[in-house]
Amino acid sequence: MTNTVHEPSEQALIQLLTPEGERRSHAEYDSYIQDVDADMLRGFFHDMALTRRFDQEATALQRQGQLALWVPLRGQEAAQIGSGRATRPNDYIFPTYREHGVALTRNVDFPQMLRIFRGISNGGWDPRENNFHMYTMVLAAQMPHATGYAMAVQRDQAGWDAERLEKDGEAVVAYFGDGSSTEGEVHESMVFAASFNAPVVFFCQNNQWAISVPFHVQSKVPLAQRAAGYGFPGIRVDGNDVIAVLAATRWALEHARRGNGPVLIEAVTYRMSAHTTADDPTKYRLDAEEESWVGRDPLTRLEKHLRESNLADDAFFEQVVIDGNDMATRVREEAMAFPEPELAQSFANVYAEAHPLIQEELKWHLEYEAGFADTAEEEATR
Repeated sequence: MTNTVHEPSEQALIQLLTPEGERRSHAEYDSYIQDVDADMLRGFFHDMALTRRFDQEATALQRQGQLALWVPLRGQEAAQIGSGRATRPNDYIFPTYREHGVALTRNVDFPQMLRIFRGISNGGWDPRENNFHMYTMVLAAQMPHATGYAMAVQRDQAGWDAERLEKDGEAVVAYFGDGSSTEGEVHESMVFAASFNAPVVFFCQNNQWAISVPFHVQSKVPLAQRAAGYGFPGIRVDGNDVIAVLAATRWALEHARRGNGPVLIEAVTYRMSAHTTADDPTKYRLDAEEESWVGRDPLTRLEKHLRESNLADDAFFEQVVIDGNDMATRVREEAMAFPEPELAQSFANVYAEAHPLIQEELKWHLEYEAGFADTAEEEATR
C-alpha cells in the first residue's frame, strides 16, 4: 500500500455551503432552496445530530454484545438528511443497510431499525406505512427492485398531464454505495431505467471506500460521469453539504417526476468510521486521509453556518445534545426489551402459504425441542 492520500476530483462538484460554513450562490440550484429558512436549517442540524447519536448508541450496543452487527454512517449524515428531506411522502425509497438518516426523514422509529441487527426480525417496520423499503444486505440487490418499481409507477401514471405529474407524481430513489457501483445489478438497472425512461433517482453515497478497496481503484473517473453512457443526467454534489444535497436531489426528483427519465447523483462524502463493526479500517486506511476529512464534517460545517449567521445559539445546540441523549436512552431501553421470537416462527417466513416440506421440518423441530424438555424433567426428578 502506498502512502498517497487520494483526494476526490473537484470537477463539477456542486457546493452551496463551504467547509467553513460560508454560503455560496449557484445560478442553477439556488432556486431549489428558496424555501430553506432558519427553522429548516436548524431542523437539518437536529436531524443529523440525532442520526449521529443513534449511530453511536447502536455501535455501543453491538460492542456490548446486544446486536449481531452494526453498520455505521458517521460522516454521511448530510448526504442522507439532505436527500431524504427532498423526497415527498408518496415517493418510494429503496435503501441499502446504512441509510439510518434517510429512515429518520421517513419517520421510521429508530429502535425498530435495530430489530434486524439484533437478529430477531427480517425487518422491523412496515414499508407500506412510510414508503421506505426493508434494508438490503446483499450489495446492489435493491437496484433492480427500484427500477422495476419505477417502471410500474410510470405505467400507473400513464396518461397524466404535466401539471398532474408535477403536483402528484411519484418518483423512486435507489440508494447505493461506491462499492456497489461495480456490481452488475447497478449497470443492468440503469440500462433498464434509461431504456424505459423510468422515474428513478440513483443516489450513490461515494464514501471513498468499499470496505478496504479505495474508490480510485474502482473507477478512474467521477462516478457521475457514467450516467452519460446510459443517456441520462449525472450530478456530482458535495455530500457533506446538506443544502447542496437537498437542492440536487430536488432537481433530480423533479426531472424524474416530469417524465424525463432517471438521474444519477454522486454525493461525495467520507466514511469516518468502520465499514461495519466487524471491520478495522486502521488495517487499510491512513491516518492522514482520515484527518484530511475532519474539517469537512457535515455537522461542524452546518453548525459554523448557523452560529456565524446568528441563526442558532448555545441554547439550541445544548438542547440538541439533550434530545440526542434522551433518544439514545429510549433506543437502548426499547431494544433491550424486544421479545425474542421462538425459532419455530422462522418456518412461517419461508413461503407465503403453507408448504408440506416446511411443515414436515417444523414438526421435526418441535419434536426435537420437546426432547430437551423431557430430558430436563428427568434430571429434575433424580
